Amino acid sequence: TFADFAVTEGRFRKQFRKAPRDTWNDAMTPLAEYLELSEEDREGLFPYIWMVGKKNELVRVIPAEPIVKAAEDRIQFWTMLRAIALPAEVPDRESIATSVKAEMAQNLAAQLLQLAGGNGENAAAAIIDTAAAPPLPESTPSAGTNGFTAAYIDTAECTACDECTQINPKIFAYNEQQKAYIKDPKGGPFKDIVRAAEKCTAQVIHPGTPSDPNEKGLEKMVKRAEKYN
Repeated sequence: TFADFAVTEGRFRKQFRKAPRDTWNDAMTPLAEYLELSEEDREGLFPYIWMVGKKNELVRVIPAEPIVKAAEDRIQFWTMLRAIALPAEVPDRESIATSVKAEMAQNLAAQLLQLAGGNGENAAAAIIDTAAAPPLPESTPSAGTNGFTAAYIDTAECTACDECTQINPKIFAYNEQQKAYIKDPKGGPFKDIVRAAEKCTAQVIHPGTPSDPNEKGLEKMVKRAEKYN
């Protein structure tokens, strides 16, 4: 991580503190693992990195919050650069037209679902038929009973950054065009869908609403999901 570099630089010396061995406890987490956790899961944890002390012994060093934030920012920058650098095939006009139609159908379906209530699935199917979109495994929002609205992805705009599939491959998958779609909106906890939306470099994941009203910490997850719906 960036912290492992910064700890060797004198200019960042004030941003680190050694943790005496008698203070080590289960709440201390390696920084690399800490950065992969959501904000909720980080509560009560303290990140650290390893260093070799003057007597060649391993010591734990606690980085200050600015260092943790800098390490997190650099991971996001790297993810973005990797997504931009991915080789992409240049589609022909027919492929572009098909992609645009499918995207328009998804966006229109999403708006109608908010008004259609329980008939959302039929509304989405009718719109896709009207747009003459091919039966590709694209993500489309669907509404069920009890107010549940399935997550969906603006598949055509996916940059294949792998963030969502790494979080939960049971929920997210790639289609034949290497574009992400929702494989199973109930394939895992709502928390995983929200985390994927937050990490998505293209910001194309829409979490919908949770399918399990008894999921732990649901109120916080629903609030975090609002900005992506």
